[in-house]
Amino acid sequence: MTRRTTAFAAALSLLPLGQPLLLGSTTALATAAVVLSNQAAHAQSAEDYVNTGVEKGKSGDLQGAISDFTRAIEIDPQYDAAYYYRGIAKYELKDYQGAIADYNKAIEINPRYAATYNNRGLAKRDSGDYQGAIADYSKAIEINPEDAYAYSNRGNAKYSLKDTQGAISDFSKAIEINPQLALAYYNRGIANRNLKDYQGAIADYSKAIEINPQYADAYYFRGNVKGIDLGDYKGAIADYTKAIEINPQYADAYTGRGNAKYYGLGDQQGACADYKKAVSLGHQSTAQWLNSEGGAWCRNMR
Repeated sequence: MTRRTTAFAAALSLLPLGQPLLLGSTTALATAAVVLSNQAAHAQSAEDYVNTGVEKGKSGDLQGAISDFTRAIEIDPQYDAAYYYRGIAKYELKDYQGAIADYNKAIEINPRYAATYNNRGLAKRDSGDYQGAIADYSKAIEINPEDAYAYSNRGNAKYSLKDTQGAISDFSKAIEINPQLALAYYNRGIANRNLKDYQGAIADYSKAIEINPQYADAYYFRGNVKGIDLGDYKGAIADYTKAIEINPQYADAYTGRGNAKYYGLGDQQGACADYKKAVSLGHQSTAQWLNSEGGAWCRNMR
């Protein structure tokens, strides 16, 4: 299932960088003016590093982003946004334990920011801790009951634990909150297919595509249902072709289209061309088949 909901652009929409998060404490009014002035200067400097770190992260310079967030933390160790964003950068680098440690610190400073629990849940899920992920998503929902992404992510974790009905319930709640959340329809489509509700799955993939016509994965998985489950090979080929049009590097879609051409239409020439294209894009299972005795007919086709 699709899981990437912590991209830097998404993070920017969650937290206005022009102002720090509430830290759960107040500054005494009697504090000397010079101390306040120094604190303000430090806070502004830390915020500057966070801002530049976010820009570096958005441009793909994740290590540079981490360096800037670390510098912000050195200046202001209580600046929870710096830990939050550094956690995102570490997560994108697949340093899940490092991300969790940063989210832990951000939560310690500000325990009422739902997005931090949501992102820590993603890191836990990708570390294989599905129950821990569910607990974090549930906490995010407790803080913000209108967090559609938290419901969708919790549904993913439940699906991984084979609680398909629980997953569908969460995906449906996410859709109720945000009827334009294509991701939730896509994920519910996967769960519906698992329950052999093929028409329900197609309806969900179609809705995801209606919302986001560039959703290559939705076309691909709808093609799987049409071809593999319902025997609609022409419909499957149309969906795989659209997925390839959106993402010409989509090796799975070439393999799926090749299967539909071979098994559904008897088009060996077209199927073989698709299989070979999938192999050129690094599709390992298709490469193994092509090099096996069973793939000799295609391997030798010119």
